[in-house]
Amino acid sequence: MRGTDHRLVTRFQRRLLAWYGKHGRDLPWRRTRHPYRILVSEIMLQQTQVDRVIPKYREFLRRYPTLRRLAAADVSEVRQVWYPLGYNARPVRLHAIARETLARYGGRLPDDRGALRRLPGIGRYTASAMLSFAFGRDAALIDTNVRRVLGRVFLGPRRAKRMRGENAWWQLAETLVPAGRAYDFNQALMDFGATWCTPRRPRCPSCPMKPICATYPALAPASRPSRRARERTGWPRSATALPGASAHPTGASAHPTGASAHPPGALRARGAWGGIDSPPMI
Repeated sequence: MRGTDHRLVTRFQRRLLAWYGKHGRDLPWRRTRHPYRILVSEIMLQQTQVDRVIPKYREFLRRYPTLRRLAAADVSEVRQVWYPLGYNARPVRLHAIARETLARYGGRLPDDRGALRRLPGIGRYTASAMLSFAFGRDAALIDTNVRRVLGRVFLGPRRAKRMRGENAWWQLAETLVPAGRAYDFNQALMDFGATWCTPRRPRCPSCPMKPICATYPALAPASRPSRRARERTGWPRSATALPGASAHPTGASAHPTGASAHPPGALRARGAWGGIDSPPMI
């Protein structure tokens, strides 16, 4: 696979991190490495636009500054503080995580993948996010934006279409994480997909990945046929019609404003915990 070529990987890493140094967003949860605060942000960002999360994140932490304070609170009160973010099962689950962490780990969130995934409703994405953003581990992440960027840069439409199963995407992502730089690299990937390599109207002309992108120039505005030609040939009307691209627009937020889809397999939990592990809305 082209994505395993060492020189290509190195160029991608350097270009992405340089881009992030100029364009990375300043978000409140990026100013901390505290596991509890990172967990709160990850749960809040699921299914919710970042511009709505920022004020609620600050309010929530003022009310419950520690995991112990959250665990001691009445769950009905926690739900009231959470309002109006929606998806009201999330505060119940976050409260359950706090109580179980207090009971099993003395109030300290574990830094082990297996232990994290045994907490109520935490699946592969959230466990990896915690390892990367809170504990400094070289853990890869896959969400809708990351999948789109990797599919476009390393695979191109035809290869992305042939990718089978969620594990193949995770394996590709794992080959790309630079040692010791997972935090910045993962934040950069999500920002890049949310604000630059977007589902519709990607910023191809000024994109730093243009020289190495397997999909360019197919997505570039100048390469698109006229409207009449598109109607005659069936050319995709947007980037989302291309294999491997998201069917849902994402915008700009901390992941920014827009609607991010769940990657297949992200909803590991079912029943009472279904949905908690959905990646953040970026």
